[in-house]
Amino acid sequence: MIIAVLILHVAVSLTLIFLVLLHSGRGGGLSDMFGGGLGASAAGSTVVEKNLDRLTVVAGVVFTFTSIALALLIDK
Repeated sequence: MIIAVLILHVAVSLTLIFLVLLHSGRGGGLSDMFGGGLGASAAGSTVVEKNLDRLTVVAGVVFTFTSIALALLIDK
C-alpha cells in the first residue's frame, strides 16, 4: 500500500511542478525580467488559463491527501 501511495505522490508532485510552471507571470517579478510579461489584460482571461487553474488546484488537493496518507502509513 505504501508503494502505491508513494508512486502516486511522486507523480502528482511532478505534475504539480509542471502545472505551476505553465502559469503566466502576474507582473513585476522574474517573468517580466526575462520577457514573460504579457500585460494585465491578457493574464487569466482565457478559458485555458481558468482550466489550468482548476487542474492546479486539483493536483494540490491530491498532493495534500497523498502527503497525509504517507504520514499515516509510515507512522504505523
